[in-house]
Amino acid sequence: MPSSRRQFMQAVIAGAVGSSFTLRGRGQAPPPPVIATKLAPDLVWLSGAGGNVALVIGSDDLLMIDSGFPERSADLLKAVSEVDGHKVTTLFNTHWHYDHVGSNEALGRMGAKIVAHENTKAHLGARTAMEVANRTFDPLKPEGIPVETFTRGGTLTFAKQRLEYTHIPLAHTDGDAYVFFPSLNVLHTGDLLFNGTFPVIDYSTGGWIGGMAQAAAALERVGDASTKIIPGHGPLATKDDMKATYTMLATIHERIEPMIKAGKSVEEAVAAHPSREFDDKYGQGARKPDAFVQVAYTSIVRHMKK
Repeated sequence: MPSSRRQFMQAVIAGAVGSSFTLRGRGQAPPPPVIATKLAPDLVWLSGAGGNVALVIGSDDLLMIDSGFPERSADLLKAVSEVDGHKVTTLFNTHWHYDHVGSNEALGRMGAKIVAHENTKAHLGARTAMEVANRTFDPLKPEGIPVETFTRGGTLTFAKQRLEYTHIPLAHTDGDAYVFFPSLNVLHTGDLLFNGTFPVIDYSTGGWIGGMAQAAAALERVGDASTKIIPGHGPLATKDDMKATYTMLATIHERIEPMIKAGKSVEEAVAAHPSREFDDKYGQGARKPDAFVQVAYTSIVRHMKK
């Protein structure tokens, strides 16, 4: 085993393994395996540890996009080491949610530079409520906080790849950013896209269904019909999946907002079944139709008050 690989694994064991056993120690079923799928010689998609992760392989270091659940940190970083034994030197967070920043502290301790939108940094550095999950999250330790931030977007060159990243305001949260690899025609959306399920909309930190629809429309224009899309959750997506998601979000938004303006209650909105033709396709995941309509309704009310 090369020295760099051995050092990486020692750091993983020291910095993250304790959190990996938290889930299993509660008597729950073992978590799913972390699966690595090569999309290009130097780009790997890792699924199964929370939000979908992308790994860019350089000649002597790695760049990671998102970092999974905290309790899956050791499993994810072990999977990374099995793909390539070099260190992760750059970590890009698409937004602040716990299932996308779980290895921030471990990688920060190993010396990775963490990059994110300025709002994402603010949420990670403060006690932040996420009402839709009925949870409040403590700030990350200093080593897990982004050290480089942006407002609108930018470009980053890593090894042979040029990454273009863009902030989409007030969509899933107020700090979402997507990453596009022009030479590979691959798009990583973070949670701006949930492929095949109703999405989480974090109205506590600026998210709303209208913004999610606008984000899907904007992402449709990135790349071309052949673009491979790594969603925040779900299987690899296509532009047809993105278009279908836009139609679902826009239709539900267009039905609920007039009800709110007419003074209808959330119960009346749910009873009207505004998601009816989308329920079979998108309602099989964790977010059931009635619950999603309630969240969409609340997100519009919160947005209208801004």
